Amino acid sequence: MAIPDFQSIMRPLLEHLADGKVHGNRETNDFLAQHFLLSEDELAEMLPSGFARVFDNRIGWAKTHLKGAGLIESPSRAKYCITQRGLDSLANNLGPINIAHLQQFDEYNHFKSGSRAEKSVSGLTTDSSETDELTPSEHIEYGYQKIRQEIEEELISKIKSASPAFFERLVVELLVSMGYGGSLKDAGQTLGKSGDGGIDGVIKEDRLGLDVIYLQAKRWEGTVGRPEIQKFAGALQGQRAKKGIFLTTSNFSVEAIQYASFIDTRIVLIDGKQLAGLMIDTGVGVTKVATYEVKRLDSDYFEE
Repeated sequence: MAIPDFQSIMRPLLEHLADGKVHGNRETNDFLAQHFLLSEDELAEMLPSGFARVFDNRIGWAKTHLKGAGLIESPSRAKYCITQRGLDSLANNLGPINIAHLQQFDEYNHFKSGSRAEKSVSGLTTDSSETDELTPSEHIEYGYQKIRQEIEEELISKIKSASPAFFERLVVELLVSMGYGGSLKDAGQTLGKSGDGGIDGVIKEDRLGLDVIYLQAKRWEGTVGRPEIQKFAGALQGQRAKKGIFLTTSNFSVEAIQYASFIDTRIVLIDGKQLAGLMIDTGVGVTKVATYEVKRLDSDYFEE
């Protein structure tokens, strides 16, 4: 069964609390997981950031809306119980309990007017919360991932249209930003000068140069196959090297990936998507536009 949206969770959540007892988060989450017949994989599914589970996040937002409408209350941290209004909602409404149902309560409309993020355009206010299946956290997470994906595609397009010399400089700056090669000057003196036997360059593994990593960088449109990786591995053996990085603006075939994973020589394969992702993470070729900080209530602060 698919993970339910946060509005679909509201009624089962109220029914779980209908015994009038105070229930903890873990107990409630376990009950709802069984109610919706969720698999272990579904329960383990994370938001894109990896900071929270999707199902737990949606339960949390269901509680937030129900509490805003006065159907449940939280007597202590991570503890919830139903109110008389919640019991009445279950008794008088046999259909789903969702945002449309909660809007009959003045407290909920006040709660929403202070928390919703609406934008008025040409005098028109848009709010899709009644039919929305994603929580605000998920909107932020997936919105960020969408923006990141678009930037990755733009980066790859720019790299493919750049000169080989520019690509070499980009690889140097990226690896140095990741902690390899010491300084840009030291790294730049090695990359692009070897070109011997399938090796495009050599870069220090650390600032002291205790070990080196051999590089191969390909600005390709087509898939990089196993023969290219075999050639690079052979070149590494010729240098008695144990470590190599093969970068490409395209992708690798399944055979190429399997071959790199089976041989003794450690070869890291970085395809176009990974290359663009590393550039974003290290700030190479991109600039920061805005930063948003999401916070939550610190319940410990209010403990007396």
